[in-house]
Amino acid sequence: MILVYDDLMSKKNIALIAHDNLKPAMVEWAKRNIKKLTKLNICATGTTGMHVEEAIHLPVLKFKSGPLGGDMQIGAKIVEGAIDMVIFLWDPLSPHSHDVDVKALLRIAAVYNTPIACNQATADLLISSFEV
Repeated sequence: MILVYDDLMSKKNIALIAHDNLKPAMVEWAKRNIKKLTKLNICATGTTGMHVEEAIHLPVLKFKSGPLGGDMQIGAKIVEGAIDMVIFLWDPLSPHSHDVDVKALLRIAAVYNTPIACNQATADLLISSFEV
């Protein structure tokens, strides 16, 4: 299913991103929070989105994979005001070829005052306090 821009503006929008070794954790998090996620538009970087969509059977607008520009695409949506919250399970202990993009995404979320969770504990707090 392709979401058009009007669809993105009718509900709150959440972006999901997970580094490779944390994709299973993102899928489990999405399963635990499926009731909240059904009330949101979900977008994600490519592979994360594919795994989440397959697991919870909700439509996910998928951008490019993170290393191929997906982090930057989500950052651009933050700048446009089209993302209300980001769950980004990133691995700070592993080197990433696109580390500059990761830092840029974190910076743009801070600049635009967009709530961003970088671990499961914070993701749980954000989703539980997010009004949908």
